[in-house]
Amino acid sequence: MSLSIASGSQISADAGAAVANQGGNAVDSALAATLVAMCTDLGVMAPGASGFITIWSPAGEPVVIDAYAEMPGRGLDSQRFGKGMEEVFFDYGGSDVIRTIVGYGTIATPGIFAGLGMASQQYGNLPWENIVAPCLQWAEQGFPLLGGAADYLLHTHQAIFSWHPESYRALHHPDGSPLGEGEIVHIPGLADSLRLIAKEGVETFYTGELGQRIVAEIQANQGLLTAQDLAAYRAIERSPIRFHFHDWEVITNPPPAVGGACLAAMLLLLECQSLQEWNPQMVQQLAEIQRAVLEYRHHYLSEGSDDFGEITQLLELARMGNHQKFLKSPSTIHISTVDSNGLACSITASAGYGSGVMVPGTGLWLNNSLGEMELHPQGLQGLTPGTRLISNMAPSIARHPDGRVLAIGSPGASRITTVIAQVLLNFVHMGMSLEDAIAHPRLHYEVLEKLPTIVLEAGVNVGEIEGFITHEFPGLSMYFGGVQAALWNPQIGLSAAADPRRAGGVAYGGK
Repeated sequence: MSLSIASGSQISADAGAAVANQGGNAVDSALAATLVAMCTDLGVMAPGASGFITIWSPAGEPVVIDAYAEMPGRGLDSQRFGKGMEEVFFDYGGSDVIRTIVGYGTIATPGIFAGLGMASQQYGNLPWENIVAPCLQWAEQGFPLLGGAADYLLHTHQAIFSWHPESYRALHHPDGSPLGEGEIVHIPGLADSLRLIAKEGVETFYTGELGQRIVAEIQANQGLLTAQDLAAYRAIERSPIRFHFHDWEVITNPPPAVGGACLAAMLLLLECQSLQEWNPQMVQQLAEIQRAVLEYRHHYLSEGSDDFGEITQLLELARMGNHQKFLKSPSTIHISTVDSNGLACSITASAGYGSGVMVPGTGLWLNNSLGEMELHPQGLQGLTPGTRLISNMAPSIARHPDGRVLAIGSPGASRITTVIAQVLLNFVHMGMSLEDAIAHPRLHYEVLEKLPTIVLEAGVNVGEIEGFITHEFPGLSMYFGGVQAALWNPQIGLSAAADPRRAGGVAYGGK
């Protein structure tokens, strides 16, 4: 069995290939790559993260493992909420100043380790220790700071990673300047934590030694996460959203996340259009479809509920093909793998912009999922501890009747759904190669200074877009995500493509 993998860095892609060379399948490969990305893609990602794992075997039903963040605070007085937080700003993406909140009070119950453990036990071929081994090796010997992480730290090191002593020491030179691309990074305590995780399993993160150290640090500094929160956390298997886009059957992330539903709605609306090339007319239609879906998401898909009724209505409206009816009614990683048996795995995970907190002696950075303002504009004060938080993530897999299978996804916060939709439009509808579909310039709808705006990359064939302000980036930008896709074609073989917007990598493994 052989496989292909696309990831946000070459070292994480190579980790997945190395596991495949030991007999691992697509799931094993994706898990190993995810662990490496979590621990080496500094700032962009962190071990105290959460995410979703989409798996589809040709012989079985597809599944999404929900390992997303939960609202913490079991056993605490509600007056505790809001403490241990500080609002910060930084310039990232070129279109606006990002506002987020950092500190101990922004740390949600992290779920990614629970999800990785479940996927390994139920769908992998190799022992858990083999999955952790590549990440442990990098932690022991030190790893190079990747280009995307170095660029992110230039924007965020002062606002997010300078206030906490452990974070500051790990990411800065003695003169206060952040580490630069290519420098070898050694994170004190990280290798010891990974050895414990390899030996005792993910349980140590929730009810064992690591979990106890995490909780002690957070509770000593006005945070919300308690031992009860970690002990109660469970990854959940969910049935994905399923729909057809041209001849492909697509599966993606279901509620309570909203990213998959928005992606499905955009593709269903695009299915009804006669789009032949990237011209001003197509750009106008695409802008209007994005606006319709994202405005619906903003107004009707609320925080803290499963929203099944509203999502059903969203998809029904999309199948009708009239986006006008809609208006009447964060920093992430992604890994995609497929193997020659037709098994596909798509993982998206995030720690938000980062809380800035590294638990002393563990090398483990934690999330700021309670501080992501764009995901929670109404705030989180009313959420019951244990409620899954909302997410734009949409790790997806598509199958064609001829046997082709595609695993695809992207980081990019609110841009995730628009980015994946455009790549699938290019690949499935326009007939582009996977590489060209990913490299093609992109556009995205958002509201800037209360005005409907289309931000786009140079090279989009556009004139005036009626009804929108436009803001053009000078070239390709990591603001527009980082799509990673892996493809199995029984007639041709394996292929993969990594987004040139990030320091991505592809690799091949197995025998």
